[in-house]
Amino acid sequence: MTTFDDRERGFETKFAHDQEMAFRVTARRNRLIGAWAAEQMGLTPEETDAYAKAVVQADFEEAGDEDVIRKLLGDLVSAGVDTDEAVIRTALEAKTVEARRQLMEAK
Repeated sequence: MTTFDDRERGFETKFAHDQEMAFRVTARRNRLIGAWAAEQMGLTPEETDAYAKAVVQADFEEAGDEDVIRKLLGDLVSAGVDTDEAVIRTALEAKTVEARRQLMEAK
């Protein structure tokens, strides 16, 4: 019975690790996409840092990426940036890849 228990603990540990990595990738991605949007809006470095943090916080409103996309689209359009949801989704995918790569290199 201990072999089964050991396997179960191993799967639980792997699942927890995978969930933590997914959270870290998403948080890093949101920070990167926030910096990207801030650059599009022409914000200063201080404003960029604050805006990137606000994008990370916006992700906690609801499950999925829709809350982040909604925030980015609203802020970019309000700032007079010519963009649409497709551009933001493409940037989000690119920043996901970049965030994953950054975290893998940090190990």
